Amino acid sequence: MELAMIGLGRMGANMAERLVRGGHAVRGYDPGDAARQQAEARGIVVHANLQNAVSSLPTPRVVWLMVPAGHVVDDTLDQLRPLLSAGDTVIDGGNSNYKDTQRRAALLSDAGIHYVDCGTSGGVWGLAEGYSLMIGGDAEAVARLEPVFATLAPARDSGWGRVGPSGAGHFAKMVHNGIEYGMMQAYAEGFAILKKKQEMDFDLGALADIWREGSVVRSWLLDLTADALKKNPEMQGIAPYVADSGEGRWTVAEAIDLNVSAPVITLSLLERLRSRDDDSYADKLLAAMRNEFGGHAVKQG
Repeated sequence: MELAMIGLGRMGANMAERLVRGGHAVRGYDPGDAARQQAEARGIVVHANLQNAVSSLPTPRVVWLMVPAGHVVDDTLDQLRPLLSAGDTVIDGGNSNYKDTQRRAALLSDAGIHYVDCGTSGGVWGLAEGYSLMIGGDAEAVARLEPVFATLAPARDSGWGRVGPSGAGHFAKMVHNGIEYGMMQAYAEGFAILKKKQEMDFDLGALADIWREGSVVRSWLLDLTADALKKNPEMQGIAPYVADSGEGRWTVAEAIDLNVSAPVITLSLLERLRSRDDDSYADKLLAAMRNEFGGHAVKQG
């Protein structure tokens, strides 16, 4: 197939390269000069502007967006709409909020343009290993794009699929990331306990390797954790500050709206927020309370 990849950052460029390797013709565009140059060096046909990238495609056109969620998607769609016509398809492969996706799909459908949402997981390893693709949108539109999804996925018949109507792909990816938060937190806490048991002198990287084979907690995430522990067992040079992409927050909000108890995902999000407070007022107040009711000593800071 022929398509345009809009957004040639780490994920977009890797996906474009995997598609080119799979025999597809990809036209790339990114507003950043450096991103365009790097993509071109990797064998991707790059255009200097969005209009040229889109106009180079045969009709019906297929345009894949790999841009940051939020207003950047809306801004890009505002530029795209005059360049597209009925029968064309736009795929949003980023981490958009599913409610925004449903709104955008309704807006484009008025012009006869299909809007497909594709929750994409795989990170920096996707180029070599393939991507897990959770796809939402019109069934016929998704079916026409099967060669693209089959190339990006780990295998032609696995690791990808249409999961429901418009917004379903991004909703599934949102929950996927919420689960990821919980798994990461559990691994981090477990290894912190092992690290603290100093008299056992655990080699955490070696122990993680043992768990990778046969253990019920084995996973690709554990594979990556083992690599990280072997490279830097003391976590030197890494600040105890954990960012979040927003999808964990959306997952927790949906759990509340749907009256679903999700304490593990919720607490893992709160722990990330806590990691950013290096001068916790709440903890200071807790110490002051203990002093007030029990006369417990307060450590001077």
